[in-house]
Amino acid sequence: MYPVQPDAITSFRNEHRFLSNFYMVDVDIDGIVYASAEHAFQAHKTLDRRERRYIARQDTPAQAKQAGRSVELRPDWEEVKRSTMLGIVAAKFDNYELGCRLLATGKRQLVEGNTWGDRYWGCVQRKGVWVGKNYLGRILMRVRTLLRNERGIGSK
Repeated sequence: MYPVQPDAITSFRNEHRFLSNFYMVDVDIDGIVYASAEHAFQAHKTLDRRERRYIARQDTPAQAKQAGRSVELRPDWEEVKRSTMLGIVAAKFDNYELGCRLLATGKRQLVEGNTWGDRYWGCVQRKGVWVGKNYLGRILMRVRTLLRNERGIGSK
């Protein structure tokens, strides 16, 4: 069970679509520009720069996700995937406009609620109870705090 506050943002759609890793915005990591955070995340499952560039060239985040399923997985992936996600999400919100939008969520809890069963990066709701680890939501909130401190901005 994952405790969710009443005013939490629990859907990364519509006005909050920008919180999703599938949101199309350039993310530059180590000299490769990815079309979304999802592209970057899938590419970083491998250490092979050629495979990373191949994933970067995919037209959509869904295609990048599919391509990420067939890369040579780096041996330390399970140990580094959360810190990798943190770096990618931080790079995404280096975009000034997106950073402002993230800051505008104030102190609201961010929960990557989903219907596809991802209980690691997000949560699913079962009979009114949220279940999952919500690592993406936690990372977004951490990046928001880092941005707030970096920009010297108070929260709403």
